Amino acid sequence: MTDPVIVASGQTYERAFIKNWIELGLTVCPKTRHTLAHTNLIPNYTVKALIANWCELNNVKLPVPTRSRSQPFWRRPSDRLLPRIVSSPTTETRADLSGLETQVKKLVEDLNSDSIDTQREATGQLRLLAKHNMDNRIVISNCGAITLLVNLLRSTDLKIQENAVTALLNLSINDNNKTAIANAEAIEPLIYVLETGSHEAKENSAATLFSLSVIEENKVRIGRSGAIGPLVDLLGNGTPRGKKDAATALFNLSIFHENKARIVAAGAVKHLVELMDPAAGMVDKAVAVLANLATIPEGRNAIGQQGGIPVLVEVVELGSARGKENAAAALLQLCTNSNRFCNNVLQEGAVPPLVALSQNGTPRAKEKVHIFFWGVLGLKAKIS
Repeated sequence: MTDPVIVASGQTYERAFIKNWIELGLTVCPKTRHTLAHTNLIPNYTVKALIANWCELNNVKLPVPTRSRSQPFWRRPSDRLLPRIVSSPTTETRADLSGLETQVKKLVEDLNSDSIDTQREATGQLRLLAKHNMDNRIVISNCGAITLLVNLLRSTDLKIQENAVTALLNLSINDNNKTAIANAEAIEPLIYVLETGSHEAKENSAATLFSLSVIEENKVRIGRSGAIGPLVDLLGNGTPRGKKDAATALFNLSIFHENKARIVAAGAVKHLVELMDPAAGMVDKAVAVLANLATIPEGRNAIGQQGGIPVLVEVVELGSARGKENAAAALLQLCTNSNRFCNNVLQEGAVPPLVALSQNGTPRAKEKVHIFFWGVLGLKAKIS
């Protein structure tokens, strides 16, 4: 997806494809098959931000669409709106998976070995197998590897610990495995790795927590399990990659309202403001988290106390499109809820870049700027 939108049923789709669906006269949700109460397409900014974070984390560049939206992407099926199933050499595939299962079962047995060397080799092999292939991830999970890998997160051998957490990160790319890993009580051992592991293990533990937190109920579990403190510590003291992984995880966790106060209390705002220095290469990530934290009083106070207002104004003026959008959202929260912060924002010269953003920004940025000028400044004029 590059432009995710929400339809009346609550499902999210890529705009171009669902638009084509609706234009063909189809008035049911493709997923739920329920009749749509309306055909409005609402931008899903949360999913868009998650996609951008995942792409950056995995060094993936979204492809530029080559088709004109006026061109049909597909033809309406003639029967029951179901995709045609193309036959494939299932016998050969089954044989390949059978061989893979035999290999994985042996590696899973080796995870229980008393030999450190054997465990190190087995975790390393599973780490590699889970890296690229979705079939591999499914087979590894089905063979019972997840629980054993979770147990090895507390290994005294740092290489085994590193292999185990990286294998779990790779396995978590599969959505079913996200739930399986969380249900295997992995969150507390992952926090242990955050606190005790090598640099790479800490980074991959943070990335795994981010991956697991894509599922809403895991946001709650992770936040309540004490992960936020170690993530904030990694944000402030980790390697450049570790800081990015921590920021990505914290962004996802901050979507759940209860976690916002925990993130602020752990001291994240100070680090986030520091990371808005362009030299850190993390402006967009830091601003995205601050925009979420600015929706609570503790977050706004921390942003004001840690010198966040000048850098937010600077991002509105000089940042990327995404950075400007989130910086404008944060400034709006600050000004809507505090006359003092509003004065600070205006004193920092925010009006000219906000005017420019109202003309050239993203739809969401323009919306925030419009509210800022007509709501906040109009209200301020009345107060004055």
